[in-house]
Amino acid sequence: MRSTKGEDVRVLAVAASFRKGSFNQALIRAARELAPRHIRIDDYDLRAVPFYDRDLEAAGDPDEVTALKGAIAGADALLIATPEYNGSVTDVLKNAMDWASRWPPDSRLKDKPVAVMGASPSRGGTRRAQSHLREILNKAGADVIDGPSLYLARAFEHVEDGRLASEDARGTVRETVARLVEAVAIDTAQAVGVVG
Repeated sequence: MRSTKGEDVRVLAVAASFRKGSFNQALIRAARELAPRHIRIDDYDLRAVPFYDRDLEAAGDPDEVTALKGAIAGADALLIATPEYNGSVTDVLKNAMDWASRWPPDSRLKDKPVAVMGASPSRGGTRRAQSHLREILNKAGADVIDGPSLYLARAFEHVEDGRLASEDARGTVRETVARLVEAVAIDTAQAVGVVG
């Protein structure tokens, strides 16, 4: 579903970390704070989504999977904030992307504008995790926006009391949301034949 002129842009936000004080939750909160008023950013909690199982799928998507697919289909775009675990994305995030992309003709991720960012307490930030996530999303047919890229390293120096305090990082989050909204506008224009 795509927004039309005059309507809010609906962004589904996923922070692939759930601990209290999560740095990636702080990125999503910052995106909500910094987004223009016509941008609605709604959180989605992935913890209830069962691990992908072909037998479960064959019996019909579990309710939690149906809800996930519906939330993605109903959003104009996705905003994902991922930590980096062992050089890659979290298992719960990969699992959600696997469910959302099944089956390829019906992938809820196909042509969906997606922005990726991430925060980590390590010195390396989340470069490898974001690279892997972009590969996963591209394989699923998503429209992953290019830059700006926020690979927030040593995140504990930039997050205070659950809030992203670094003005540089906040500026990058603001720009990421703006680029995502631009991608939605282009996608909408192409859908109605305005852009060739």
